[in-house]
Amino acid sequence: MPGTDATTRERLLTVAERLLLESGYDAVSARAINSAAGMNPAAVHYHFGSKDALIAALLEARLAPVWQRRLDEVTERRRDGWVPTVPELVDLVVTPLAELAADPVGQLRLRLLARFVRDRREPAWTSRWFGLAPWVELLRDARPELPKRAAAQRWLLAFGLVLEFFADTERGVPVTTLRAFVTAGLAES
Repeated sequence: MPGTDATTRERLLTVAERLLLESGYDAVSARAINSAAGMNPAAVHYHFGSKDALIAALLEARLAPVWQRRLDEVTERRRDGWVPTVPELVDLVVTPLAELAADPVGQLRLRLLARFVRDRREPAWTSRWFGLAPWVELLRDARPELPKRAAAQRWLLAFGLVLEFFADTERGVPVTTLRAFVTAGLAES
């Protein structure tokens, strides 16, 4: 009964997001999610494998649509010969995150994503854009002289900084400063 599994997974994701919003990551256990969802005590582990895997699935399910249209457009433009600039790449990352940061649920998602990036956790993402490889390709299109390893290192630093920036609700730095700083870091010769 795949429909039932999908419904159960979505219920667990929805309940987990609500609990995380109310109490924060450290205060929410897999057991609490199962209980609040009215499920078997092992439901999170059965459907996701762990609390972290559930949160990775939650982030991917909720955030992939935020970027999908933009990223489809980038893919199409690249097929037509477009070469991105570094500022365009920064905007591709920063603009949707700034929109997410404007509401409490978006803030939660950004804090959770920042936690994964900061802790260097490597969940089993299924969306290509949650991995580093397509971003490295794009940066190397903009900066062909940049070795693959250097492009990957720059993106890791940039993503970490951008996510921490947006996860911090009390930041005193304007988004324009963040954009300029990240652009300079990615473009640095």
